[in-house]
Amino acid sequence: MYKHILIATDGSELATKGLEQGLRMAVAMEAKVTIVTATEPWQSVDAGQLWGGTPSLLDEYRTHARDSAAKILSAAGERASALGVTHETHYVADTYPAEAILEVAKERGADLIVMATHGRRGINRLLLGSQANAVITHSTLPVLVVR
Repeated sequence: MYKHILIATDGSELATKGLEQGLRMAVAMEAKVTIVTATEPWQSVDAGQLWGGTPSLLDEYRTHARDSAAKILSAAGERASALGVTHETHYVADTYPAEAILEVAKERGADLIVMATHGRRGINRLLLGSQANAVITHSTLPVLVVR
C-alpha cells in the first residue's frame, strides 16, 4: 500500500516507539523509509556576537544540535538496517520540526508520515504546542500518530 514512509524522530523514548512502528510497517509493506530529525532555530541573542570576545553561542548551539542529530539518526539507521529496511536519514537544521517533516516528505516523495505525540491537552498543549498537530493540519499525506 505505502511505498515510501517518512518517520520523524527526536531520539526520545516516545519517538523511538514511533520509529519502531514505522519501521515494522515498512517491513510488512516492503516500503523504503526516510528518517528525519530537525532542530529548531536559535531563539536567543548571543552577547558574544554583539560585543566580541567570546566564542559564538550560536556556533556552539549548532555544533551540539548537529552532533545530537547525527547520534539520533545513526541509532535510527542502525535499527532500520537490523530490520532490513531500505532507508536514508536526513537532518534539517534551524527549522521547526513540523515544517521540516512536511518539507522533507514532499521533497522525498513520501506517501505516509509516521510520528509520535505526547498527547498533551489543555494548557500544556497551548504552552508547548504540538508538532504532530501542525503536521496533521497541514499535511496532504496520511499521518500515523503513535502515542
